[in-house]
Amino acid sequence: MTETPAKPVLLTGASGALGRQIAPYLAALGWTLRLTDIAPFPDALPKGSSFTRADLNDGVAILRLAEGCGMILHFGGVSVERPFEEVLGPNIRGLYHIYEAARREGARVLFASSNHSIGFHERSEKLDADCQFMPDGYYGLSKMYAEGMARLYWHKHGVESVLVRIGSCFPEPTEERMLSTWLSYGDLCRLCERATLARRTGCCVIWGASNNSRTFWGRDARALIGWTPQDSADAYASRVQGRTSGDPVVELYQGGAYTRIDYTRTAPPEKLFPV
Repeated sequence: MTETPAKPVLLTGASGALGRQIAPYLAALGWTLRLTDIAPFPDALPKGSSFTRADLNDGVAILRLAEGCGMILHFGGVSVERPFEEVLGPNIRGLYHIYEAARREGARVLFASSNHSIGFHERSEKLDADCQFMPDGYYGLSKMYAEGMARLYWHKHGVESVLVRIGSCFPEPTEERMLSTWLSYGDLCRLCERATLARRTGCCVIWGASNNSRTFWGRDARALIGWTPQDSADAYASRVQGRTSGDPVVELYQGGAYTRIDYTRTAPPEKLFPV
Protein backbone atom coordinates (compact mmCIF):
# COMPACT_ATOMS: atom_id res chain seq x y z
CA MET A 1 0.00 0.00 0.00
CA THR A 2 1.34 3.44 -0.94
CA GLU A 3 2.08 5.67 2.04
CA THR A 4 0.42 9.08 1.93
CA PRO A 5 1.00 12.13 4.12
CA ALA A 6 -1.55 12.78 6.85
CA LYS A 7 -1.81 16.45 5.87
CA PRO A 8 -1.95 18.31 2.53
CA VAL A 9 1.29 19.22 0.77
CA LEU A 10 1.87 22.73 -0.60
CA LEU A 11 3.88 22.95 -3.82
CA THR A 12 5.11 26.40 -4.86
CA GLY A 13 6.40 27.03 -8.36
CA ALA A 14 3.85 24.48 -9.55
CA SER A 15 3.63 26.00 -13.04
CA GLY A 16 7.37 25.77 -13.63
CA ALA A 17 9.25 23.01 -15.43
CA LEU A 18 9.96 21.04 -12.25
CA GLY A 19 6.64 21.71 -10.55
CA ARG A 20 4.83 20.27 -13.57
CA GLN A 21 6.75 17.02 -13.11
CA ILE A 22 6.33 16.80 -9.34
CA ALA A 23 2.60 17.57 -9.15
CA PRO A 24 1.29 14.69 -11.32
CA TYR A 25 3.77 12.24 -9.79
CA LEU A 26 2.63 12.93 -6.22
CA ALA A 27 -1.02 13.18 -7.23
CA ALA A 28 -0.78 9.70 -8.76
CA LEU A 29 0.27 8.43 -5.34
CA GLY A 30 -3.00 9.73 -3.91
CA TRP A 31 -1.57 12.80 -2.19
CA THR A 32 -3.64 15.91 -1.49
CA LEU A 33 -1.80 18.81 -3.11
CA ARG A 34 -2.18 22.56 -2.96
CA LEU A 35 -0.47 24.04 -6.00
CA THR A 36 0.52 27.67 -6.35
CA ASP A 37 2.48 29.88 -8.72
CA ILE A 38 2.48 33.46 -9.94
CA ALA A 39 1.68 32.06 -13.41
CA PRO A 40 -1.41 29.99 -14.31
CA PHE A 41 -1.09 26.22 -14.15
CA PRO A 42 -0.76 25.23 -17.82
CA ASP A 43 -1.80 21.58 -17.59
CA ALA A 44 -4.89 19.68 -16.55
CA LEU A 45 -5.14 19.84 -12.76
CA PRO A 46 -4.04 16.51 -11.25
CA LYS A 47 -6.61 14.55 -9.27
CA GLY A 48 -6.72 15.59 -5.61
CA SER A 49 -5.07 18.93 -6.34
CA SER A 50 -6.17 22.54 -6.12
CA PHE A 51 -4.44 25.54 -7.68
CA THR A 52 -4.26 29.10 -6.36
CA ARG A 53 -2.47 31.85 -8.23
CA ALA A 54 -0.34 33.79 -5.73
CA ASP A 55 2.78 35.93 -5.45
CA LEU A 56 5.47 34.86 -2.97
CA ASN A 57 5.76 38.53 -1.98
CA ASP A 58 2.21 38.31 -0.57
CA GLY A 59 2.81 36.97 2.91
CA VAL A 60 -0.89 36.74 3.80
CA ALA A 61 -1.62 34.64 0.71
CA ILE A 62 1.23 32.25 1.54
CA LEU A 63 0.04 31.87 5.13
CA ARG A 64 -3.45 31.01 3.92
CA LEU A 65 -2.19 28.49 1.39
CA ALA A 66 -0.08 26.74 4.03
CA GLU A 67 -2.89 26.38 6.58
CA GLY A 68 -3.14 22.76 7.65
CA CYS A 69 -0.22 21.62 5.49
CA GLY A 70 2.45 19.32 6.87
CA MET A 71 4.96 19.84 4.06
CA ILE A 72 5.95 22.73 1.79
CA LEU A 73 7.80 21.79 -1.40
CA HIS A 74 9.29 25.19 -2.23
CA PHE A 75 10.19 25.40 -5.91
CA GLY A 76 8.88 28.94 -6.44
CA GLY A 77 10.86 32.10 -7.15
CA VAL A 78 13.32 33.31 -9.77
CA SER A 79 14.97 30.16 -11.11
CA VAL A 80 17.78 31.56 -13.28
CA GLU A 81 20.43 34.26 -12.97
CA ARG A 82 18.80 37.70 -13.03
CA PRO A 83 19.68 41.22 -11.80
CA PHE A 84 19.66 41.62 -8.03
CA GLU A 85 16.43 43.62 -7.87
CA GLU A 86 14.54 40.86 -9.72
CA VAL A 87 15.86 38.18 -7.38
CA LEU A 88 15.27 40.17 -4.20
CA GLY A 89 11.48 39.97 -3.86
CA PRO A 90 10.58 36.34 -4.60
CA ASN A 91 13.83 34.71 -3.49
CA ILE A 92 14.52 36.69 -0.32
CA ARG A 93 11.27 38.20 0.95
CA GLY A 94 9.21 35.35 -0.49
CA LEU A 95 11.41 32.80 1.24
CA TYR A 96 10.78 34.52 4.58
CA HIS A 97 7.05 34.14 3.99
CA ILE A 98 7.51 30.41 3.33
CA TYR A 99 9.43 29.88 6.55
CA GLU A 100 7.00 31.93 8.59
CA ALA A 101 4.20 29.77 7.21
CA ALA A 102 6.16 26.61 8.04
CA ARG A 103 6.81 27.84 11.58
CA ARG A 104 3.15 28.63 12.17
CA GLU A 105 1.93 25.30 10.81
CA GLY A 106 4.72 23.13 12.19
CA ALA A 107 5.43 22.06 8.60
CA ARG A 108 8.61 20.70 7.06
CA VAL A 109 10.17 22.43 4.04
CA LEU A 110 11.91 20.95 1.04
CA PHE A 111 13.82 23.86 -0.44
CA ALA A 112 14.99 23.75 -4.04
CA SER A 113 18.51 25.05 -3.54
CA SER A 114 21.07 24.97 -6.31
CA ASN A 115 24.58 24.03 -7.36
CA HIS A 116 24.96 27.74 -8.10
CA SER A 117 25.33 28.35 -4.37
CA ILE A 118 28.73 26.63 -4.71
CA GLY A 119 29.35 27.39 -8.39
CA PHE A 120 32.82 28.94 -8.06
CA HIS A 121 34.35 25.72 -6.77
CA GLU A 122 36.54 24.25 -9.48
CA ARG A 123 35.47 21.08 -11.25
CA SER A 124 38.57 19.26 -9.99
CA GLU A 125 37.22 19.50 -6.42
CA LYS A 126 35.07 16.78 -4.84
CA LEU A 127 32.61 18.51 -2.52
CA ASP A 128 30.77 17.21 0.51
CA ALA A 129 27.57 18.86 1.70
CA ASP A 130 29.41 20.88 4.37
CA CYS A 131 31.64 22.63 1.80
CA GLN A 132 32.09 26.39 1.67
CA PHE A 133 29.48 28.41 -0.18
CA MET A 134 30.88 30.02 -3.34
CA PRO A 135 27.86 31.49 -5.19
CA ASP A 136 28.32 32.31 -8.87
CA GLY A 137 25.68 35.05 -9.17
CA TYR A 138 22.74 36.75 -7.48
CA TYR A 139 20.59 33.66 -8.03
CA GLY A 140 23.16 31.44 -6.33
CA LEU A 141 23.57 34.03 -3.59
CA SER A 142 19.83 33.86 -2.89
CA LYS A 143 20.13 30.08 -2.51
CA MET A 144 22.96 30.53 -0.04
CA TYR A 145 20.76 32.96 1.91
CA ALA A 146 17.90 30.48 1.87
CA GLU A 147 20.03 27.70 3.32
CA GLY A 148 20.98 30.12 6.10
CA MET A 149 17.31 30.91 6.68
CA ALA A 150 16.57 27.20 6.95
CA ARG A 151 19.26 26.74 9.58
CA LEU A 152 17.97 29.74 11.54
CA TYR A 153 14.43 28.36 11.61
CA TRP A 154 15.70 24.91 12.60
CA HIS A 155 17.78 26.13 15.54
CA LYS A 156 15.34 28.79 16.72
CA HIS A 157 11.96 27.23 15.92
CA GLY A 158 12.52 23.53 15.18
CA VAL A 159 11.36 23.81 11.55
CA GLU A 160 12.76 20.87 9.60
CA SER A 161 14.23 21.40 6.13
CA VAL A 162 15.62 19.26 3.35
CA LEU A 163 17.89 21.50 1.27
CA VAL A 164 18.33 20.01 -2.20
CA ARG A 165 21.20 21.53 -4.19
CA ILE A 166 19.83 20.77 -7.62
CA GLY A 167 22.38 20.25 -10.36
CA SER A 168 20.89 20.16 -13.88
CA CYS A 169 17.33 18.86 -13.89
CA PHE A 170 16.27 18.30 -17.51
CA PRO A 171 14.83 15.42 -19.54
CA GLU A 172 18.39 14.35 -20.39
CA PRO A 173 21.95 15.72 -20.36
CA THR A 174 22.71 18.12 -23.20
CA GLU A 175 26.39 18.91 -22.58
CA GLU A 176 29.45 17.29 -21.04
CA ARG A 177 29.13 19.15 -17.71
CA MET A 178 25.75 17.50 -17.14
CA LEU A 179 27.44 14.10 -16.98
CA SER A 180 28.39 15.32 -13.49
CA THR A 181 25.36 17.43 -12.54
CA TRP A 182 22.31 15.80 -14.18
CA LEU A 183 19.23 15.02 -12.06
CA SER A 184 16.49 13.06 -13.78
CA TYR A 185 12.86 14.05 -13.33
CA GLY A 186 12.17 10.65 -11.83
CA ASP A 187 14.91 10.94 -9.23
CA LEU A 188 13.69 14.44 -8.33
CA CYS A 189 10.12 13.27 -7.82
CA ARG A 190 11.21 10.32 -5.71
CA LEU A 191 13.38 12.67 -3.64
CA CYS A 192 10.34 14.88 -2.94
CA GLU A 193 8.40 11.79 -1.91
CA ARG A 194 11.05 10.56 0.50
CA ALA A 195 11.71 14.03 1.96
CA THR A 196 8.02 14.29 2.82
CA LEU A 197 7.59 10.81 4.27
CA ALA A 198 10.85 10.58 6.25
CA ARG A 199 10.26 10.32 9.99
CA ARG A 200 12.79 13.04 10.88
CA THR A 201 15.12 15.20 8.79
CA GLY A 202 16.39 17.99 10.99
CA CYS A 203 17.99 20.54 8.68
CA CYS A 204 19.93 18.56 6.12
CA VAL A 205 21.56 19.00 2.70
CA ILE A 206 21.29 16.63 -0.26
CA TRP A 207 23.05 16.95 -3.60
CA GLY A 208 20.35 16.97 -6.26
CA ALA A 209 22.01 14.72 -8.81
CA SER A 210 21.35 11.27 -10.19
CA ASN A 211 23.74 8.35 -9.82
CA ASN A 212 26.41 9.86 -12.08
CA SER A 213 29.88 8.31 -11.95
CA ARG A 214 31.45 11.67 -12.92
CA THR A 215 29.74 13.60 -10.12
CA PHE A 216 31.46 16.59 -8.51
CA TRP A 217 29.73 15.83 -5.21
CA GLY A 218 30.20 13.44 -2.32
CA ARG A 219 28.73 12.96 1.14
CA ASP A 220 25.28 14.29 2.00
CA ALA A 221 22.18 13.32 3.99
CA ARG A 222 20.36 11.13 1.44
CA ALA A 223 20.51 8.08 3.70
CA LEU A 224 18.65 10.01 6.39
CA ILE A 225 15.53 10.28 4.21
CA GLY A 226 16.00 6.95 2.42
CA TRP A 227 16.61 8.36 -1.06
CA THR A 228 18.80 6.56 -3.58
CA PRO A 229 18.84 7.90 -7.16
CA GLN A 230 17.91 5.27 -9.72
CA ASP A 231 18.96 7.02 -12.94
CA SER A 232 22.38 8.01 -14.27
CA ALA A 233 23.85 10.41 -16.79
CA ASP A 234 26.37 7.72 -17.71
CA ALA A 235 23.98 6.30 -20.29
CA TYR A 236 24.27 9.57 -22.26
CA ALA A 237 28.08 9.86 -22.14
CA SER A 238 28.77 8.94 -25.75
CA ARG A 239 26.10 11.37 -26.93
CA VAL A 240 27.37 14.49 -25.13
CA GLN A 241 31.08 13.80 -24.68
CA GLY A 242 33.02 16.77 -26.05
CA ARG A 243 30.06 19.15 -26.00
CA THR A 244 31.67 22.02 -24.11
CA SER A 245 31.52 25.80 -24.29
CA GLY A 246 35.18 26.25 -25.15
CA ASP A 247 35.27 29.08 -22.62
CA PRO A 248 38.08 28.58 -20.04
CA VAL A 249 36.12 30.24 -17.23
CA VAL A 250 32.93 28.28 -17.86
CA GLU A 251 34.84 25.00 -18.12
CA LEU A 252 36.89 25.64 -14.96
CA TYR A 253 34.04 25.99 -12.50
CA GLN A 254 31.24 23.70 -11.35
CA GLY A 255 28.64 26.42 -11.95
CA GLY A 256 29.33 26.41 -15.68
CA ALA A 257 27.88 29.24 -17.76
CA TYR A 258 26.51 31.13 -14.75
CA THR A 259 30.08 31.93 -13.66
CA ARG A 260 30.67 33.86 -16.90
CA ILE A 261 27.61 36.14 -16.60
CA ASP A 262 28.82 39.71 -15.83
CA TYR A 263 32.35 38.32 -15.28
CA THR A 264 34.85 41.20 -15.45
CA ARG A 265 38.13 39.53 -14.51
CA THR A 266 40.67 39.08 -17.28
CA ALA A 267 41.51 35.63 -15.85
CA PRO A 268 40.47 33.43 -12.92
CA PRO A 269 42.10 34.43 -9.61
CA GLU A 270 45.18 32.71 -8.25
CA LYS A 271 44.66 30.35 -5.35
CA LEU A 272 46.53 32.31 -2.70
CA PHE A 273 44.78 30.68 0.23
CA PRO A 274 42.96 27.36 0.64
CA VAL A 275 39.19 27.66 0.27
